[in-house]
Amino acid sequence: MKNTTFEIGKNVIDLQIAALKKLKREINSSFNDAVNAIIKCKSKVIICGVGKSGIIASKISATLSSVGTPSFTVSANDCSHGDMGRITKNDILILISNSGNTSELIDLIKYAKLNKITLICIVSKKNSKLYKSSNIKLLIPEAEEAGYGIVPTTSTTSQLSIGDALAIAVMKKKKFSKLDFKKFHPAGSLANKLKTAGDLMLTKKKIPFVNENRSLEKALEILNSKKLGFIVIIDRQNNTKGVFTDGDLKRLVRKKKKIYKLKIKSVMTKNLFSVEKNTLASDILMKMNKKKITNVCVYSKENKKQTIGILHIHDLIKIFK
Repeated sequence: MKNTTFEIGKNVIDLQIAALKKLKREINSSFNDAVNAIIKCKSKVIICGVGKSGIIASKISATLSSVGTPSFTVSANDCSHGDMGRITKNDILILISNSGNTSELIDLIKYAKLNKITLICIVSKKNSKLYKSSNIKLLIPEAEEAGYGIVPTTSTTSQLSIGDALAIAVMKKKKFSKLDFKKFHPAGSLANKLKTAGDLMLTKKKIPFVNENRSLEKALEILNSKKLGFIVIIDRQNNTKGVFTDGDLKRLVRKKKKIYKLKIKSVMTKNLFSVEKNTLASDILMKMNKKKITNVCVYSKENKKQTIGILHIHDLIKIFK
């Protein structure tokens, strides 16, 4: 059988790959103009398309919002019946259309021009009404559609790609960080990946603090009672001086017979590994695995000398299951 289902699927993907390669080659200064305009926008980025382009508009708008640029979509039909009032002169309007002559967009084009609203187009036809009317023109190279050459597939893939490129370029230019991203994603698997030491750490009375002048015998009582596998050694000013772990105890027993009268500061590990409370959990877990440790102290950037929390490797592992 000449055209198997497998071959048909691969052909669709080949068409889209070819279109994206062409799009990449033809990106020009207009892309930079669009990014700068969005960054300078003091209000919202409003996006509209009709049909399949409308679905793409929703995705681009959602991505922009999730990376720090307030955005929403409007219905072209509803705008012609009162929703124009949602668009102000401080907004940026992005209109998406393959042909650029979609009749439902004409009223929006006129409204943008009348109210001097910055209009960005994502369009495939240079001689279209939309292209000619826009302040910033993002031209999608014409390419063959899959499905008899008429089903919106290749064109919508290119529209989505240029929209994603805009969103990420704006995000990076704004220096929108992972921690900023975390604020907009409090739930789901993404939220877990963005949890920080401060989100997961044990605090206050749960931290096994021991004064550096305590005997090892007394320190071991706290080590056993807290059942965390380590204790945090502090001085009179509550500054962290070191840690002592179950592993340290085992090594000590092998070397010395009379250990209980020793002061904990004489046997603690001084060069401890600690992290700032805004450090991502994923980064901490990677470093802990590399150093082959099971616990870590957490400090705040305001005071690196004091421990404000502790993390056990099990608390980190369970959020990435």
